[in-house]
Amino acid sequence: MHILITGGAGFVGSHIAISFKEKYPHYKVTCLDNLKRRGSELNLTRLKAHAITFVHADIRNPEDLEGIEPFDCLIDASAEPSVLAGLNSSMTQLINNNLFGTVNCLELAKKFQAKFIFLSTSRVYPIASLESVVTSELPTRFTWQSAQTLPGVSEKGISEDFPLTGSRSFYGATKLASELLIQEYFSVNNLPTVINRCGVIGGAGQMGKVDQGFMVLWVARHYWQQKLNYIGYGGEGKQVRDVLHPTDLFKLIDIQIHSIKTFAGKTFNIGGGLKNSISLQELTTLCEKSTGKATLIDKIKENRPLDLKVYISDYSQIETLCGWSPTIPVSQIVDEITEWIQKNERMLEPILNT
Repeated sequence: MHILITGGAGFVGSHIAISFKEKYPHYKVTCLDNLKRRGSELNLTRLKAHAITFVHADIRNPEDLEGIEPFDCLIDASAEPSVLAGLNSSMTQLINNNLFGTVNCLELAKKFQAKFIFLSTSRVYPIASLESVVTSELPTRFTWQSAQTLPGVSEKGISEDFPLTGSRSFYGATKLASELLIQEYFSVNNLPTVINRCGVIGGAGQMGKVDQGFMVLWVARHYWQQKLNYIGYGGEGKQVRDVLHPTDLFKLIDIQIHSIKTFAGKTFNIGGGLKNSISLQELTTLCEKSTGKATLIDKIKENRPLDLKVYISDYSQIETLCGWSPTIPVSQIVDEITEWIQKNERMLEPILNT
């Protein structure tokens, strides 16, 4: 099998590429990336060490894709990942990356009638609806109550039945628009497609920033003892997310591409789930334990646009279909990030300690 991964030099893309090559040494794996995101060039040595082909190209430019060799599966891990994109800047780059880029990838997959795995986002769900979910406040976190009025929400999290009507951010809108087009390619062109709506993905190798990759950001700020902020919802750090390790995501994609008929045309919520959820306050405790350091955290009570009190992925549909569920706990993810920073401190400090 020949697997093409767009965004293949990024955190998720490179991890999936290397995982495939380690499990299936006889497979050909090609990573395509424009190397725009800071730190992505650091993965090129790792890709080369695993005999993974790298193509420096941009999915926004169809001509960049013309020379790609035939492949059996395209995993689209390329995107402008910031939920703040387009908020105080031009929409052009966001739409070119996350919508037109997806179309170019779909056309490329159609050319070879290849399997198409799309990494979408939980941010396709409307913010106002998510914020209207009934919560309770515990000593260290907010939690969802069992009795709800909206469909698709329970203590386990948000399922695929949650309503999609409403505003969700420019970022989320581009990903949802891509999902709609993917469904058309499946229906009209018989392209075997799968949509995975991913929540937070975190782990060693991620170049975390304020707007994306908060797990690495939190560990790094503790490691270098740089100030952090609990922002919004009273400034107590009780907002909650579930976290997925990229190895668990790889295990799912591995199942999907080798049993594509089971999953084709479907959309799945993918994440760490309730058992792998954590609040910022709880994450602070883990970071202090893992790094052996504490840092100053200011409390800012006012909410920011696009913030969410709680988001947890209900992955029941995919678990029922194939038995997949996350295996790597948040505590292990934090420890792996700490170890990675310790081993690569000199290289990472200019990127993460800013």
